[in-house]
Amino acid sequence: MKNSTTIFILLFAYSLAFGQEVVSKKLGKSYGTFKVDTSLSVSIKEVLNGLEAKNDRVEFTFLAPLAEICQAAGCWVSIDKGNGETFRIRFKDHFTIPVKTMPGTEAYFHGYAYWDEISVEMQKHFAEDALRSKEEIDKISAPIKEMCFEADGIVLVENKSKK
Repeated sequence: MKNSTTIFILLFAYSLAFGQEVVSKKLGKSYGTFKVDTSLSVSIKEVLNGLEAKNDRVEFTFLAPLAEICQAAGCWVSIDKGNGETFRIRFKDHFTIPVKTMPGTEAYFHGYAYWDEISVEMQKHFAEDALRSKEEIDKISAPIKEMCFEADGIVLVENKSKK
């Protein structure tokens, strides 16, 4: 009993002395049909580099904060590539996450990255889902080729931090 109390006091004193912030990532609810193994997670940079290297469908598991969430049904999200540009993640078999999920929420994703041509009609659909203005939607006039990701599993993360 004395030893465990001493260890607790020493750990507490250490955290106070060095002002270290302890951040724990508590896994939240899972969505989709695939059970995501978070230990296989790579960085967004590795996803981008892997897709560029193969220029084909490539399987990945990664962790990233949500930049935008479909406000109509929660059936897609967008992720920042790390340079201010985003890519869209669509959900296999059209599963959904709660529409009220906040941008900035981190999530582990499992699925396949690929290049896709997005039609004008689909771009307008996505813009409507994101609650963009009519003026912004009307500016969409040409198909685009972009990196996409089809997720078959997602695990939302609940961030808890303490000092």
